[in-house]
Amino acid sequence: MKPLLKFLKFLGKALLVILVALNLFIIFTGRFYLYKGVWNTYLKGRSGPAIDEYQIFHNRKVESGQPQEWPVGSDYNRKKISDAHRQDFERMKTIAYLVIKDDSIRYEEYWDGFSDTSHTNSFSVAKTIVSVLTGCAIAEGKIKSVDQPVGDFLPEYRSAESAGLTVRHLLTMSSAIDWDENYANPLAYPAQAYYGTDLKKLNAKYKVAGPCGKNFEYRSGNTQVLGFLLEQATGMSLSRYASEKLWKPLGAKHPAYWSLDHENGHEKAYCCFNSNVRDFARIGQLYLDSGRWKGKQIVPEDYVLESIKPAPLVCDGQPNKKYGYSWWLLPDYLPAGKTGKGYDIFYARGILGQYVIQVPDKNMVIVRLGAKRELGRLEHPQDLFWYIDAALEMYSE
Repeated sequence: MKPLLKFLKFLGKALLVILVALNLFIIFTGRFYLYKGVWNTYLKGRSGPAIDEYQIFHNRKVESGQPQEWPVGSDYNRKKISDAHRQDFERMKTIAYLVIKDDSIRYEEYWDGFSDTSHTNSFSVAKTIVSVLTGCAIAEGKIKSVDQPVGDFLPEYRSAESAGLTVRHLLTMSSAIDWDENYANPLAYPAQAYYGTDLKKLNAKYKVAGPCGKNFEYRSGNTQVLGFLLEQATGMSLSRYASEKLWKPLGAKHPAYWSLDHENGHEKAYCCFNSNVRDFARIGQLYLDSGRWKGKQIVPEDYVLESIKPAPLVCDGQPNKKYGYSWWLLPDYLPAGKTGKGYDIFYARGILGQYVIQVPDKNMVIVRLGAKRELGRLEHPQDLFWYIDAALEMYSE
C-alpha cells in the first residue's frame, strides 16, 4: 500500500508542476487561446474540435429569406445503402447523408439524433463558400478579376515582397505565405486561428516567402486573407454578403451561423460555416448547374468553369490535378470493379469528413456530414470514395 501511495503522491506533484509550467508558458507567450483549446478538447475527452460546438464561439447569423423546398423524387428512400457501405458510414460516425439526382432528393438518412435542421460545422467547406462569394463579387465589379492585386484592398500586402500577390493565388493556395498548417501542433496557425480571438493580428505574423503562383501549398490562411479582402471589397461582413448573394437567392430553409474570432469580429473564413445537409446541397447544385439557380445566373459561368479546372501549379513536384479555385478535383474516377469512362468529379471538403460532392455525368449532388474521416489513397480521403460509390450503386441509371 505504501509504494502505491508514494507513487500517487509523486504523480500528483508531477501533474502540478506540469500545470504550473503550462500556465507560465501561456502567460509569458500570450497564447491565451490554449486555455479555450484545452478546455474544449482534452478536458472533454477529445483531441480536436467537435462538429456541433459552434455555440462556444461568437457567431454571426447568415440570414435566410423565402425558403425553397427541395423536390422529392418519386423513388425517395426506396433504395438502400449496401450493408458494406453502411458499416463504413457508421464507423466514420456519419450523421447525415443526402443524394440529389436530377434536381430532386432521392435519398437521405440521419444518425445519432441529427436531422435536416441540425447545424454542424462544415470546417473547410467554408473555403469553397468563400470562393463562391468571390465569384459573386467579381460579377458585381467589386473585384475586377482574379488577377487583381490583394494590395488594392489590404494595405498590409502592398510591400515589395507582397506586390505580386493576387486574388487567384489565394483561391488556388499558391500565395507562398509562410503559414504553418499543422493540425497536430497546438502552437501552429490552425489552432491559433480556431481558438484565438484576433485573426487580423495573427495573420500579420506571416509573410510572403517565395514566388506566388508557382506551388500548391494548402494553407488555411489564404482563405482568411480572402475573407478580409471580401469585407473591404463589398463593404459587408462575410455573413451578410453570403446571405444576400447565396443563402437568400438559393432559398436556404434555415439561417446559417458563421463563427467569429470575437464578439462583432471577423468571420473565420477558412472554416466554421455552420448549417445543415439540405442547405449545404444548394451550393453543390448551384455549381452543378454552372452557377445558375432555377435558371438565374448567381455566379458567372466562366468563373464556375474555371473554378473546377486544375490550377496550373506544381504539387509535390508534379503538375497539379487536384485543386481549382478552392474546389477539390477527382478526375476520371471509376468505382472499384468498374470499367469504361470515368467520372470527372469535383467536391468541397472539411477535416472531419464534411463533403459536398458533384458528379456532373450523373447530374448528382452528394452531401455527407459526420465526425470522422479516413485518410487513404492518392490525395483524397479514403471515405470520400465510399460516399460516392454508395450513391452510384443506388442511382447509376
